[in-house]
Amino acid sequence: MKSDPVENLYREMRIRKFSLKTMKSYSFHVKKFLESTKKPLDEITKDDIKRYLEKINNPSNSRIAIASLKFFFNKITKRKLFFGIEYPKRKFKIPTILTKEEIKRMIENTKNEKHKLLIKFAYGTGLRVSELVNVKINDLNLDEGLVLIKSGKGDRDRYSIIPQTLVLDLKNYLTTRENSNPYLFPGFDDKNLSIRTIQKIVDKSAKLANIQKNVHVHTLRHSFATHLLESGTDIRIIQKLLGHKKLETTQIYTQVSTQQIKNVKSPLDDL
Repeated sequence: MKSDPVENLYREMRIRKFSLKTMKSYSFHVKKFLESTKKPLDEITKDDIKRYLEKINNPSNSRIAIASLKFFFNKITKRKLFFGIEYPKRKFKIPTILTKEEIKRMIENTKNEKHKLLIKFAYGTGLRVSELVNVKINDLNLDEGLVLIKSGKGDRDRYSIIPQTLVLDLKNYLTTRENSNPYLFPGFDDKNLSIRTIQKIVDKSAKLANIQKNVHVHTLRHSFATHLLESGTDIRIIQKLLGHKKLETTQIYTQVSTQQIKNVKSPLDDL
């Protein structure tokens, strides 16, 4: 009986402790590719892979598809079919950044105290929304002003800061909480608040603050990093706080920040 190649892929990813999200993405593209080619594994060519990739219009999806198939053929089938197949170039888009005044308006216009705390925590720590929902009370070190992010992106643990202005709010919140849910932002039963719910909270707060920009939880993270950079924080420290593997990823904020640009004097002003 022949083994299922997709199951073999899953097994290898489980052994390597890939995240559930990565396992789903990789298996989706490999399964879809194999269904589209309808060829035995040993008859698949580089041209078959290129034809599949050609049909994917979204550059982001294309990169995931290449990573998925490359891992599958290199590690599972042991066939080196990816020589000369390049990842599509990333299109640089300046992310939406909120001003400090806009952040302040969001906080002030959010009347629900738990929602207000969530927005303060998201902006003040710079966490990804996937990390935010998984923070547990035991991950907080309020005396040191630190939060432990367990198995962040890339399955790497790290610390981020808890703002001093938020420590007292968190202590009061934890003291008055009535349930024993282990998560900082609890949902029903012993589960965490969903990503979708947090997105809705942030979206509502932005609308209440009359902010016309397209605001997501990740916007708070972008704003956190940009404001740190503008205040003079070393970019390598920001890299560690954000959990970026490569410094190049963090360096996007040097292009996002307008502070240095605004300080440049135009030659027209000297005429």
